[in-house]
Amino acid sequence: MISNKSIIRHTPNVITLFNLVAGCLSIVSAFEGNLQMAGILIIVAAIFDFFDGFTARLLGAYSPLGKELDSLSDVVSFGIAPSMILFQLLKGALGIPNSEGLLSGHYLLAVPFIMAAFSSLRLGIFNLDERQTSSFIGLPTPANALLTVGLVFGLNSSWSNIFSIIDSSAVAIIVLVLVQSALLVCEIPMFSLKLKSLKFSVAYKQITLIIGAIVLVVIFQTAALSLAILWYISLSIFFWFIEKKSKVIGN
Repeated sequence: MISNKSIIRHTPNVITLFNLVAGCLSIVSAFEGNLQMAGILIIVAAIFDFFDGFTARLLGAYSPLGKELDSLSDVVSFGIAPSMILFQLLKGALGIPNSEGLLSGHYLLAVPFIMAAFSSLRLGIFNLDERQTSSFIGLPTPANALLTVGLVFGLNSSWSNIFSIIDSSAVAIIVLVLVQSALLVCEIPMFSLKLKSLKFSVAYKQITLIIGAIVLVVIFQTAALSLAILWYISLSIFFWFIEKKSKVIGN
């Protein structure tokens, strides 16, 4: 018989595995050409990714197994799945028919999976880097994946004419892959999204992010996701620059 203690200990791991399953289903959806559903499933995976950590903290159920499962699941859901979406977008931009692909000699289609490799590298670095206990160095893999998902949502919104500029250009998609890959492993500090206080003096970064994100949603609606991630990146760089400048002045 399974004890209550065992159930509690493994609850976060079960949620992590739901993250993995959602990522796998996203890959299947992208492979079948349903990029909208692929994007939704990545968001579902991100929700599970949030709740496995939240549940582990709530229940005090941390384990080495949970840490390993979390990284492995994130590689699938936030590395391979968004790369598969970009693969399909690049394939469309190059005008390659569905019956052909990478093995037919269209080797440029391998480029999106550079991002999957850098996502894996970023997760490995994160697990070993003691500087990233309360903030991030480089763009977190879920945020990077949501940047790609936002592109898909933008293409299916009233702002599609703007987003199609990227979608219709193979060069733009390849550049996007390279930029996203660089952001994953860059040495730019990115602030944590956890809201530990409602006081602006304490959580001014998170509150500024939330206010800006709300404005973007009101204006762009379903096309706001990529823009919200770009807002997060911009704020992180801005606050990093201000804090760095303050330290120089202080010295």
